Amino acid sequence: MRAWQFERVGTPLALREVPEPRPAAGEVLIEIKAAGLCHTDVGILHEPKWTERIGPFPLTLGHEVAGVIAEVGAGVEDYEPGDRVGVFAAGRTRPGQGRDGGYSFRCTALPEDLVRIPEGVGFEQAALGTDAGCAAYHALVRRGGVRAGDKVGIIGLGGLGQVAARVAAVKGATVFVAEKKQSLWPLAKELGAQAVSGDITEFAGENLDLIIDFAGFGTTTAAAIETVREFGTVVQVGMGELTAEISTGTLIFKQITLVGSRGGSVADIAAVYDLVAAGELKPQIVPITFDEIPAGLERLRRGEVDGRLVAVYD
Repeated sequence: MRAWQFERVGTPLALREVPEPRPAAGEVLIEIKAAGLCHTDVGILHEPKWTERIGPFPLTLGHEVAGVIAEVGAGVEDYEPGDRVGVFAAGRTRPGQGRDGGYSFRCTALPEDLVRIPEGVGFEQAALGTDAGCAAYHALVRRGGVRAGDKVGIIGLGGLGQVAARVAAVKGATVFVAEKKQSLWPLAKELGAQAVSGDITEFAGENLDLIIDFAGFGTTTAAAIETVREFGTVVQVGMGELTAEISTGTLIFKQITLVGSRGGSVADIAAVYDLVAAGELKPQIVPITFDEIPAGLERLRRGEVDGRLVAVYD
């Protein structure tokens, strides 16, 4: 089968013919139906620090995976061929990071990392839910502790920010979005935001209870701390830059809670799937083909994508 494989930083993905995998005991084999494209893969292609966390090489990338179980290995009892599943990106399976992932047509996974896809949820939505949806939900609900009646700020209306903004609105929060691209402002309103601007500091007078920074460009982190209310919470998700200069004075005097968030859990994925199945969450998905994956990653690198790119396979 064909696979887009990564071997070393600074070189493009290589299209190779690779053997079809077989499930070992305690594993399942998945026929991949959709694979999401993520900024993490852009980092892997261009930033040496990422290769310390992944391998062995060559490695088929793609950690947002959804499909149909084609075969089960010995000892697997809870799943059978034909089951529709998404694969938890941050579990022990580690598709596209610790073993070959979704930028191909079949991959193996551990049953503990599988989430059943409900009726009414498409494979492209399910793929997005395994990482972008999961990470956004985890940051907002688990780490941020959002509650009905909260005032929530969302910095960055990319794939994760869009999910978080909508989930916050569904949970009864009043949502304020900071997004540089004015072309996305109408979408913010469609998702349920009360107001949108280019900078979170525009909402300094709103006494925001919680701000989630999905951009992470240093200045955005500092702005979130300046903007959130006294005793408020800032959750850091975005990694546009891996350092930030913040006012520790503001952090201390306002007694702000500053926490990091990444990944999530199978329960978070299931919660996202339930919201999609109920029609409450409709992520903006840009479908592409298998052959368009390298070009799609380059579009991501240049910041030319609104929503989430998902490779959809026949």
